[in-house]
Amino acid sequence: MKWFKIIIKITIFLMVLFCTIYSLLFVCAKYGSQIDIKNSNSIYMYDNKNVSFYEGNNGTKKWIKLKDISENLVKATLYSEDKNFYEHNGFDIPRIIKSILVNIKSNELTQGASTITQQYARNLFLTFEKTWSRKLKEAWYAFKLETQYSKEEILEGYLNTINYGNGILGIENASLYYFNKSAKDLTLAEATMLAGIPKSPNNFSPLNNEENAKKRQKNILNVLQENDIITEEQKEEAFNQKLTYHGKKENLNLSTIMYYQDAVIRELEALKIVSEDTIRQEGLKIYTSFDVKAQTDLENAIKNNLEDAGEIQVSSVMMNPNNGEILALAGGKDYSKSQYNRVVQSKRQVGSTMKPILYYAALENGLTASTTFLSKPTTFSLGNNQTYSPSNYGNIYPNDKITMALAIAYSDNIYAIKTHLFLGENTLVNYAKKMGITNKLEANASLPLGTNEISMLQFVSAYSAFANNGYKIKSHLIRKVEDGEGNVIYEYKDQKQKILNKSYTFILNELLSNTYDISLKSYTTPTCASISPKLTKKYAVKSGTTDYDLWTVGYNPEVIVGVWTGYDDNSKLSTKEYKYSKNIWADTIENYLRDKNNTWYDTPDNVVGVLTDVNTGMAATNDSKLKKVLYYLKGTEPNFNKKS
Repeated sequence: MKWFKIIIKITIFLMVLFCTIYSLLFVCAKYGSQIDIKNSNSIYMYDNKNVSFYEGNNGTKKWIKLKDISENLVKATLYSEDKNFYEHNGFDIPRIIKSILVNIKSNELTQGASTITQQYARNLFLTFEKTWSRKLKEAWYAFKLETQYSKEEILEGYLNTINYGNGILGIENASLYYFNKSAKDLTLAEATMLAGIPKSPNNFSPLNNEENAKKRQKNILNVLQENDIITEEQKEEAFNQKLTYHGKKENLNLSTIMYYQDAVIRELEALKIVSEDTIRQEGLKIYTSFDVKAQTDLENAIKNNLEDAGEIQVSSVMMNPNNGEILALAGGKDYSKSQYNRVVQSKRQVGSTMKPILYYAALENGLTASTTFLSKPTTFSLGNNQTYSPSNYGNIYPNDKITMALAIAYSDNIYAIKTHLFLGENTLVNYAKKMGITNKLEANASLPLGTNEISMLQFVSAYSAFANNGYKIKSHLIRKVEDGEGNVIYEYKDQKQKILNKSYTFILNELLSNTYDISLKSYTTPTCASISPKLTKKYAVKSGTTDYDLWTVGYNPEVIVGVWTGYDDNSKLSTKEYKYSKNIWADTIENYLRDKNNTWYDTPDNVVGVLTDVNTGMAATNDSKLKKVLYYLKGTEPNFNKKS
């Protein structure tokens, strides 16, 4: 009896404590800071002409009243996402317990128990990181929503902000995008198709995977029938109805634009200039360097070249090399099918696109365009009984001395390794670091062949020093950020640092313009000769090839474009796939600059051009088979009496 009384007292104490804590939380939630569900977390992005191109989360133009949404859609959402929505206070405890038991039994996280209120609270955040602090905040905001708003208001806010795939937020936007009609006019078939998407937008969008979407639709129709919302006949009729998808946005119907938006959000988070509370309560206006034409040209080039290329993926950046503004960005072929942003999340081997950094170092350390090394099959002794036996592409060798000019045009690996070892293995590492490459580079013999992995964004940023006459710049997407009241809370300040010599960058750029010069064809062909017919302007360009990665990076004074193609699982590339990155690069830069003048770099006063025999490095004669004007610092140029 004594223990029974103790248990009763403890139970009463815990109940009183729970009621007290609950009451305190209720008062704090009810009368604390209000959540403005119409304006909280409104994110507006503007392009480089200050035209809005993204209105995220609650920043949607298509907010629609709950009473104006098809009853088919409302019921399909409720019964598939949160059947007890009108009974719980934001947390469906029985459902939570059931999901825990199911997950324990299956030993997998197969079931979730988030209510519509919890999902809506999650939408009020900028990111979706899975941490305990984030989950506690989401729970608190779910509780606040339930105390501050009616169920109808919460459901209306949820339906107007939830993700329906392909960058579409909100039911009215989704209805217009998928079916070209208002949400009030959705049929049962259309409504159940749309209601299935938010559970997994990438997997259940009918434009991404119609088979999965139909399975999800069938599940929802079954649930509606089991709960006597529809009849068996209505279920069958809706499931068998042939749906026609519109699949177009009102403007900027680009499948890659979300990669840019994603990168903007990542940059905003890294800047740490605003708190989550500021974003949640006030909203943000983000002014970016986004160039609609650049993104359109890039996407068209990707689609035209990779439409029938299977699972091969792409990563590409277009940048203004003079200030680091990112004009366009594609982290993959299609955001609706893969949200993995390869521009900012991936590192890949860069292949021979590493060589221009080596050759700039060589020029600065006394070598010239006429410097020769013997190129033939070579085994290098590296000490400690180690050897290294690189090969040229296709095992093609001149078996003779070649000049730096030809080594660059042909991307000769033997010449590159000899230059690298001549300078010392740390030289290339040091120059790469100076140019802004922070990814770890190993000072080994194979480094000039791009055996280290570097991110696309970092690599293109490093190359920009060649394109802007020697300045290290900071790549960025965001120009300015304003809060909801129009106060400027961040503005990018130019960060330029002189790191390279203008004369040597000019000489290197001229040498890189030979990579597509078909007049230099000899025992082999310049590496970018295949795209020569596409190029109407002068560029410095370098391609790089490994068994698993294809790179092309090139530029003129106005724009720099980097393109990578390959497989996410590192599948080996076939020779027929080598064309992709070069063609995407050529199509992109040519279309972007189509209506602009052909610009190039002014020759520095201390640099002289000499008609040179590109085979020997000597001044050209009438007998020279390959002739080209090459550039040198005054005093280092070849003449008829000496060889450089």
